[in-house]
Amino acid sequence: MGWSPEGVNRLLERFASSPLAPIVRKVVGRERLSPGDGLVLFATRDLHGLFALANFDRERRHGNVGYFNVNRYLNPTNLCWVDCGLCAWARKPGVSGGYTMAVEEAVAEAASGWHDGITELHIVGGLHPTLPYSYYIDLLSALRERFQGVHLKAWTMVELDWIARVGKKTIPETIAELKAAGMDSCPGGGAEIFEKRVRDVICANKITGEEWLAIARECHRQGVKTNVTMLYGSVETAADRIDHLVRIREMQDETKGFLGFIPLAFHPEGTQFANLRAAGGLEDLRVIAVSRLMLDNLDHVKAYWVQIGEKLAEIALQTGADDLVGTVTEETITHAAGAKTEAGLSRLQMEKLIRDAGREPFERDAFYERVVRDEKGRVLQANRHDFTASSSAAPSVGLPAHPSEIDAAIASS
Repeated sequence: MGWSPEGVNRLLERFASSPLAPIVRKVVGRERLSPGDGLVLFATRDLHGLFALANFDRERRHGNVGYFNVNRYLNPTNLCWVDCGLCAWARKPGVSGGYTMAVEEAVAEAASGWHDGITELHIVGGLHPTLPYSYYIDLLSALRERFQGVHLKAWTMVELDWIARVGKKTIPETIAELKAAGMDSCPGGGAEIFEKRVRDVICANKITGEEWLAIARECHRQGVKTNVTMLYGSVETAADRIDHLVRIREMQDETKGFLGFIPLAFHPEGTQFANLRAAGGLEDLRVIAVSRLMLDNLDHVKAYWVQIGEKLAEIALQTGADDLVGTVTEETITHAAGAKTEAGLSRLQMEKLIRDAGREPFERDAFYERVVRDEKGRVLQANRHDFTASSSAAPSVGLPAHPSEIDAAIASS
């Protein structure tokens, strides 16, 4: 193992005359890297050395394990009033391709993609201009009733801000009421790059970076864990990336509320920035490696195979990442911007992907505890919840017991 005394000595010897030697000594000694150290790592041409150092830190934390979960994406609407230059997925009302699911339709959609005993629903959508506050409460309540024990990871910080505005409520009130309805944790999307200069270009109408962090802080205060992302490869600089990582690190010092960090590669195709060149594979791996080394207080750095591809995701498990996110079933947002990867993988395909990377697959739940399955692959325990023997079968897709009423304008949007 890279964290054995012999491995440490080999690492120190390998960098003895390298410009990276001071950073290596810090990492070995568990000292925090400075922003200047991060800039050095983003600039170094010794990529093999950078990857070896990130892998050392990753193996010291997680050994040979490669995490994943069996999840399903649910996007109840792609209608959004925000005009983000980075997005190829959202639609304005009245534009072809726009849709909004009624609550019962969203529940049926979640059930239609059921396979392999899903343990998490990942729920995000557009900032719909007319959906009422009650829609979000009713949707969570219906999903919670139908999918007992399944973890509901719902609504980014950007969406929480919008839902609060729609309901004319405070952020604390909104988080508390959504949590009571079934919101178990929150995705990390919408963080993009916190620096205002960058946000003014790629997502000018979204909440600020400071607002994103403030909403995450309130989630954490109320016991709602979140993920956090960084969108790289648009108009940001290395200094902007480091600033983003440092702000995440400072928040984690304060709240301990981030479950994992997900670097997201910007896909320019189909966006207002189609003229930009997408980040290459080495840059993808560099971002993962530097993130692993900078985020010393955040356990999990994820390689999002949907964006960087399955083959590169395997390599990422050797360059700092410990988690391949999940089976997804079925991703639409990145694919709208030209992603050529599969829209979803099976549990067995994920396990093979991790084994091909030389790692041992660990199917996790939302708390990074091992999912327990029977000999037929049915879920027995996940998310600190006991499942019945038949819980992995596709649930009935009929209407919820008390389907929400949605006004005609919304239902037809």
